[in-house]
Amino acid sequence: MNLLDTIDLTNLPKHLAIIMDGNGRWAKQQGLLRALGHESGTKSVKVNIKACAKLGIENLTLYAFSTENWNRPKLEVDTLMKILIRALKKELKTLQDNNIKLNAIGCLEKLPKSAQNELLDVINKTKNNTRMTLTLALSYGSREEIINAVRNISDKVKNNIISIDSIDDSIINEHLYTRNLPEVDLLIRTSGEHRISNFLLWQIAYAELYFTDILWPDFKEQDLYEAIISYQKRERRFGKTSEQIK
Repeated sequence: MNLLDTIDLTNLPKHLAIIMDGNGRWAKQQGLLRALGHESGTKSVKVNIKACAKLGIENLTLYAFSTENWNRPKLEVDTLMKILIRALKKELKTLQDNNIKLNAIGCLEKLPKSAQNELLDVINKTKNNTRMTLTLALSYGSREEIINAVRNISDKVKNNIISIDSIDDSIINEHLYTRNLPEVDLLIRTSGEHRISNFLLWQIAYAELYFTDILWPDFKEQDLYEAIISYQKRERRFGKTSEQIK
């Protein structure tokens, strides 16, 4: 059975986020260097981006590099940055051919200048694409994002730009990196880990969570479809009862 045929295209997550975990373990299982696991992981990135665009998912956010990842061995970090630059150069055509807009969130100024330049170049070249927004979370940490939001809001209160009484969900949303994105509907994590790892903590408040044992380099189109089918079988109540949402 082709799983694509069983997906309800009228009930897709408007915002899908993925924690792409397991590249290093995949490489170890194959007897390869960790770097080759990350290289292989970029192939799954391409497959899943194209699959999401084909389905009609409007927003896809990928956890590509966390603030904590800077603590990894320097050689691995340097390799990851080189892979990022190569992938951006190589996949610009894929983004253009599929009408996909690239976005990035995180403390981007911490990236090497060469990576920043390549990233900004692809963002600029795809800014008018409309089929899907692909967001890369790079040097990203949700706690840091929330702390920055609190600081910015506090500064505006101090300078009488906004009042304390006006602070609500929408004000906080406006000060997050994801201010132009809807809340996450479905969060997928690969590799068998069952944690969020400081990713989009505010934005996933009502997201459906999907965990799979599949390592990221092995997570392909059919696996994505299975996650979406699982999402579509769930009843999303947002604090209400089943009777209220019918």
